[in-house]
Parts: sequence; structure tokens; C-alpha cells
Amino acid sequence: MSTVQLENITGLSEPTRRRYDDACGAAHGLDLVGDRWSLLVVRELMLGPRRFGAIRAGLPGISANVLTQKLDALEAAGVLERRRLPPPASTQVYELTPWGYETRPIFQVLGRWAARSPHHDPTLPLSAASLVLSLTTMIDPERARGLHARIGLRLGAESVLIRLDDGRIDYARDHLDHVDLLLEAAPPVLAAAIYGGQPLAALEAAGALKLSGDRALAVRFVTLFPLPSKAGA
Repeated sequence: MSTVQLENITGLSEPTRRRYDDACGAAHGLDLVGDRWSLLVVRELMLGPRRFGAIRAGLPGISANVLTQKLDALEAAGVLERRRLPPPASTQVYELTPWGYETRPIFQVLGRWAARSPHHDPTLPLSAASLVLSLTTMIDPERARGLHARIGLRLGAESVLIRLDDGRIDYARDHLDHVDLLLEAAPPVLAAAIYGGQPLAALEAAGALKLSGDRALAVRFVTLFPLPSKAGA
């Protein structure tokens, strides 16, 4: 019996197997971004438009072929779009649509929930987008109350401006001019200071982190993001 005949009998063609065929909005959401790598591709675009190579650099383990497939599928679903930058860059980039950017709260809720897992390993690779989204997720509004500051993060090739405004936090991919504090480090290094309690001075002495500007602000900044307690603790 041929594969086509078997699929006709069982009704289990490849497209059907990959979809839930369920009217629940959550099920349809998984149809859109629930495949392996899809949601992480969206995560890497949360900081703004990126080239193919930059997206792949933030996703260790993904192949160029798989990334191409995921980008095509997300574009077909209306989650992202591709466009060409004007001269002199004249290169193709991928960017979330306005609807695609609406997934940001998904990362925040899922990230906070998963951080409580006893099996979460914070020593695994961490991209710039991951770190920035984690800051918007883990900030404690009470600890940041009364704080108004512009903090620049230079995370490898990414430059991100963090704006703190009386307990609220936001970010933008921007030039880091006129900031109160500039922190330059690889994302895992800065995460070690914020979430792992590594002293800033020790990271500076090791040459892993560079700090410019308001040192008191830096000391306070790394305490604004307490991790939730582990489930079952």
C-alpha cells in the first residue's frame, strides 16, 4: 500500500499531523509558534530587525536550513516580515509585524513560570534578546520605585538602552548616548552579576565587564531583578 493511500485511509497527512485541529485559541497559537525553534526565532527579533546571520548567532544549535524554514513559516503566518534596508546597507532583514510584537507578554509569563523549575540551568548559552526580555520579566517594581535612569547595555554586537521610570522598565535598540550608566559585557557575564550575585568589581578585575558612569547606580541596578522561588521549595 502506498503512503498516499495510507494517508487517505487514516486521514493523517503530514499537514494534519502538525496541526491540532482544535478551536481553542491556545491550540491555534501553538499551530503558529509551537514548533521547535519557532518561538525562539520570535524572541531573537524582539529587539528589532535583524539579519539572518544575527538571528542564527543567537540560537546555538539551529541549522541554516531549519532557520530558513522557520522564518518562511512565521512570515506566511503573518508573525514577521522581511524587508531590505536602504543604501548603503542594502541588506535583507527580518522584523516582527505589530501583531508579532504582541507575543512579548508570552515570553514574560512563560519565562517567570519556567524560572521556578528546579531543573532550569542558568549556565546554558544566553543571547542578548534573552537577557533583555528577562529584565523586563524579573524586575521588582518596589525595588525600582523612585528610580529614573537611562542605562546602556553593550552586549557584544547589540546595543540596548534600558529606561527605568519609577518602577517601570522598557528597552530600545538605540545609540547609547547620554546614559547614566554603561555596562559592557557578554550576556552570560551580565546575567551572572544580576542573577548569580557575582560582584561587579570581580568581573571588572577579570576583564569580563566594563563599567562606565554612575557606579552606585550599577550596584543598585543588579539588585532589581530577584528570581522567583523554586517550585516545591
